[in-house]
Amino acid sequence: MSSPSTAFDHSPAQHDGSADIGVLVCHGFTGSPHSMRPWTQHVIDQGWSARLPLLPGHGTNWRDANRTTWQDWYGAVDAAFTELKNRCAHVFVFGLSMGGTLALRLAEQHGPDVAGIVLVNPAVIMLRWDAKFLPLLGKVLPSVPAIGDDIAKPGVSEGAYDRTPVRAAASLRLLQATVRAELGKVTQPVRLYHSANDHVVEPVNSAMILDGISSTDVEEIVLEESYHVATLDHDAERIFDGSVEFVKRIATP
Repeated sequence: MSSPSTAFDHSPAQHDGSADIGVLVCHGFTGSPHSMRPWTQHVIDQGWSARLPLLPGHGTNWRDANRTTWQDWYGAVDAAFTELKNRCAHVFVFGLSMGGTLALRLAEQHGPDVAGIVLVNPAVIMLRWDAKFLPLLGKVLPSVPAIGDDIAKPGVSEGAYDRTPVRAAASLRLLQATVRAELGKVTQPVRLYHSANDHVVEPVNSAMILDGISSTDVEEIVLEESYHVATLDHDAERIFDGSVEFVKRIATP
């Protein structure tokens, strides 16, 4: 395995705090815990338990991602969720981009064991014309230009891969299709943040999720000042504070 960059902290994080509330935080495709660390710290500052796993094939080199599949990524968050559920009475899942896709899958699979989910620019479909050719493309081209660092705030980087791994992207598309087909199983409270200007995830994704889920406690919030990686952008504090309010409202009898 390649060594992670010294400029960014790609390592996973965990904190054993409250036995009442636990939060699983999921990073996005080609990203790492670096993009979610401030949000996770905000969770820890509430005294809650937290898990921020490093997804397999991430935080090293894009070539490593091509050796993994969506089942590997989901397996990592599923294990972290189970660990939190064994410790905490209420477990929430927060996710950015593909992390939001994984959060939705956890909600589909674990039902009421997931107390609620907070999504930031989640993705359940790729509409780019070449997306359907990813499996074929992956056989002849291992990577394409990067999709990372879509951040409006000057001088901020998420430390994502400098190339997009094509075989891993093809597996991401399969994850999206799997989640999209079972959105109706999502009944938990949902808070969905999406950026008005997102150059990675198409706007139709949020509408598709909101139309597909069966949840009745749903709130959609548009972020006007941030691009895709909103957890490191101008609206970050708004997301952090809003997610805390969401958790407290759901977990308080």
